[in-house]
Amino acid sequence: MQILNLEGTEDTPKIILDKGNGIFEISGRSLPEDSAEFYQPVLDWLDEYKEDKNSSTEFVFKLEYFNTASSKLILDVLSNLEDIEGTTVVWYYHEDDEDMQEAGEEFSELVEIPFEFKTY
Repeated sequence: MQILNLEGTEDTPKIILDKGNGIFEISGRSLPEDSAEFYQPVLDWLDEYKEDKNSSTEFVFKLEYFNTASSKLILDVLSNLEDIEGTTVVWYYHEDDEDMQEAGEEFSELVEIPFEFKTY
């Protein structure tokens, strides 16, 4: 499987999806001009990964900020992860960032995936 490695910018998150090394991470700021277009390769990659997944998948979100359009696509990513048995989501947030903590908690209530919350 190809590694999906998108360098982050001021408006887009860094994304690494690497099945071989077990690295699944979205980090940084997410406010792309077209969220649906930006996240489509991630959704496509996850569809392919479902067919030949690792025995366990730890998917890390380490977002500093995301806009409303991105939140819909983040939920789409999480919904896709629901179909991958053995997935855990690790939601990082700055210890003084209550908004990001609450966003993670809200996402965790919308999907059937175990969430771990960690501060950095």
